[in-house]
Amino acid sequence: MWAWSAVGYRRLGTAGSVAAAAGGWAAGTLPARDPWGIWVPHGSAVTVAAAVLAYLGLTLLVVAWWRRRTLRTDVRESLVTLACWTAPLLLAPPLYSADVYSYIAQGAMVLEGHDVYAAGPAVLDPHGLGGAAAASVGGHWTDTPAPYGPVFLLLAQAVTWATGGTIVPAVLGMRLIGLAALALTVWALRHLARARGASESGALWLGALNPLLLAHVIGGAHNDGLMAGLLLAGLVLAERGRWTAGSALVGLAMMVKSPAAVALLFIGVIVARAAAGPLPRRVAKGLLGPGLVAGTVAVAATLLTGTGFGWLRTQGVAGTIHTALSVTSDLGLALGELAHLLAGTDPAQVKGAAQSLGLAAALALIGYLALCALRGRVDPAHALGLALVALVALSPMVQPWYLLWGTAVVAATAPDGRAGRLLAVLSAALVYETQPSGHTPAYGFALAGVAAALGTWALRREAAGAAPVAAPLPGPRRARRETSPR
Repeated sequence: MWAWSAVGYRRLGTAGSVAAAAGGWAAGTLPARDPWGIWVPHGSAVTVAAAVLAYLGLTLLVVAWWRRRTLRTDVRESLVTLACWTAPLLLAPPLYSADVYSYIAQGAMVLEGHDVYAAGPAVLDPHGLGGAAAASVGGHWTDTPAPYGPVFLLLAQAVTWATGGTIVPAVLGMRLIGLAALALTVWALRHLARARGASESGALWLGALNPLLLAHVIGGAHNDGLMAGLLLAGLVLAERGRWTAGSALVGLAMMVKSPAAVALLFIGVIVARAAAGPLPRRVAKGLLGPGLVAGTVAVAATLLTGTGFGWLRTQGVAGTIHTALSVTSDLGLALGELAHLLAGTDPAQVKGAAQSLGLAAALALIGYLALCALRGRVDPAHALGLALVALVALSPMVQPWYLLWGTAVVAATAPDGRAGRLLAVLSAALVYETQPSGHTPAYGFALAGVAAALGTWALRREAAGAAPVAAPLPGPRRARRETSPR
């Protein structure tokens, strides 16, 4: 039956992507005003129906993606499937987040001469450049300074300048950046997997076809995709012995979002292991070399863009906004309320202490993973993926798409390992956490819980040998290409 073949699941996923995009036209993160009259509300009844359609489409996409684990596919088929699943999302309104409006507004702020690291989009003239985007920015972010680096702001500025800040073309321009990031990620995933003799299609399955990535890097146009793509490309170069160029790319990734800096430690491990001489000298080279290169890139980018060094002081602004996915923030909030009831302690202080302890624990885990990689107990790239996952898990602010930081790296190193399977389950679950409109309803967590339970059950069933035998790709030409369980 076609429904159990690679082509069948490609069609099923494409249908799901089309449905998710179609639902987004009425239930997506629509702008406050669209002068073109394209992305506009259509009434509550249509919005509810569209949201149901979008969730149904998302479910079809997740099922198609998950079932591909049991198929034998090659790289070409994976790339064709990726194109089919991505294309319907390109022209849809922003999905699952209003962050893209912040990007456009911040680009307008740079063009208008505002300090994006001292003020939020609210400073823009409502009827001027970027005013429509600023009016569409979600909640707290209206008055929040930009936590992004100068390189990304330069791209946002270019898009805003080229489109005049008009909502539809500006969003599509930012989405093209996400598409370029996806292409860079695909290139890097293939090279990293090939260097390990691993399955390229396996890496693409977890790292590129992932519904969480398609929903948030393409649908939501989040800049996390660009950060991950540059980071992965830098890792590829470092493993080929070109660690200076690799560190420079990581420096650019840092100038998109700062968590990319974690990669420098593991590129340092690669450098130290490859260098000659006594261990202390090799470790010193690994610790100092990549950091100096990336630091030089960061300083040069800041000076050339003219946005200033304010990004150094805004890296913590996201932590001031509570998100329910942050374990340390949730725990700190609960303990703070308890301490306030029992001893009159300021809850904010307790919450801040819990967040600080979480970050300290993350740094300790990252250091431990780097030490294990230096001693040869774990692949440095795989250790980097685990380190990024640990950083996200213990951060004071966690969004579903943050999971993609570590997932992209683990996908290239061990997509079928324990960590890869866990990240696959979490990806399938967290894609439900946010509405197409960008809101986070209580039922989103319920749906995520159901998806996580079903994913765990499916993995256990496969481990017990009860997974159905998948149909191979048709034709002798396919048989000669790479074939690996997907």
